[in-house]
Amino acid sequence: MALMQLNLSSRCLSGETTVSIILPVLPGNRTPAEFYASGRKYKVLWLLHGAFGDHSDWVRRTQIELYANARDLIVVMPSGLNAGYANWPSFGPGYRMYDFLTEELMPMVYGWLPASDKRDDNYIAGLSMGGSGTCIYAFNHPEKFAGAAVFSASPRELSWLKENDERMYQRKVTSAVINHGSLEAYEASYENTWRLIDEHAHDPDLPKLYFTCGTEDGGYPAFLRFQRHAEAIGLPAVFESVPGYRHEWPFWDLAVRKALDFFELPAR
Repeated sequence: MALMQLNLSSRCLSGETTVSIILPVLPGNRTPAEFYASGRKYKVLWLLHGAFGDHSDWVRRTQIELYANARDLIVVMPSGLNAGYANWPSFGPGYRMYDFLTEELMPMVYGWLPASDKRDDNYIAGLSMGGSGTCIYAFNHPEKFAGAAVFSASPRELSWLKENDERMYQRKVTSAVINHGSLEAYEASYENTWRLIDEHAHDPDLPKLYFTCGTEDGGYPAFLRFQRHAEAIGLPAVFESVPGYRHEWPFWDLAVRKALDFFELPAR
């Protein structure tokens, strides 16, 4: 594979940012002229990192290059700081990570690279914070993705968080007030994926959904609660609990490989 590091000035992020991109490269049975000038458009995986990470995490800590190479897949890995893939309008001149992916990065990738912009050729996945971001994009923009895979994360209901995870609840309250002005505004916003799940559970245009978590992960009880809720409301999603794994890279390497199988991306 070819690994590109793209440094760019972003209007949405009000400054410089870096994106890592994996691209298909020349197979042994093709000439460079045949392969690189073929005009072929490739399927794309938008792959999101977790908290305290950046664009390089997936490349440095998993075998995503090998998995992508086997399937002739473009993988786009943006940096999102610790913004939760949300818009932070009060952060300096503004930091709109939610808008950046769909309004700025996607048009750039489709326009500059041999990437297909067809919904059926685009998928999104992420770990932890990136899993929450995957939910945000998948449920707000189902027209853009054929499949979505969420690793070690799940939508959370504020009332449940208040009773079961006070630290996470307070973090959510703080960000909700900063980004939206109040908890009430947050609950009606694009960030509240628990509400969106309830409203769109039977939407035939939803992406194929895959949720997975290790049984030793601290977020596993919340994952199970969401699974029960999703099953109760009839959300068409696949859930997989993997025994023995914690909130860790060996699990996420396994999870992304399983997600590519779930998306039914053909091998070269």
